[in-house]
Amino acid sequence: MSGSKPISERPEGTKLLAIAKPGDVIITPKLDRMFLSALDALDVLAKLKERDVALHMIDLDGDVTGNGISKLVFTILSAVAEAERDRIRERIAEVKRDQKQRGRFLGGTVPFGYRLDQNGELVPHEAQQEAIREAVAMKAAGVSLRAIADALQARGNSISHVAVSRVLRDHARAT
Repeated sequence: MSGSKPISERPEGTKLLAIAKPGDVIITPKLDRMFLSALDALDVLAKLKERDVALHMIDLDGDVTGNGISKLVFTILSAVAEAERDRIRERIAEVKRDQKQRGRFLGGTVPFGYRLDQNGELVPHEAQQEAIREAVAMKAAGVSLRAIADALQARGNSISHVAVSRVLRDHARAT
């Protein structure tokens, strides 16, 4: 499961913390894969220490529950990992914002009315663009979304009434 949730909120993390008993050793490859934030890391570390459970982190070369120096290093690196995760999140958001402003396709399902060209760019799909124009006209005439979907499906378009609603909403925003 994603490291975007505290370990105590992840199904397997909850199980791990529940079954750990005194003398056990939990081994994890990387600090940033186990913990969401520095606060989460320090909280879990304190709870493990209280229960006499050791935490070994491969990327930190061993036991981080041992002495004061290892806790200091663990605390500092937890804060650094959290800051880096935040910075990565910010960079991704900036790139997505920029790409969206440029009209670039960011992945997922290709929207009805478009196709991907050889460069991965969205380009109008003429037959589906015609279907969108028909859907707009039918909606303006008071036809239900289900009836519009049925009419478009009868003409060879694979579209549900929910997708018709989304297409009409997106078309209205664009015009």
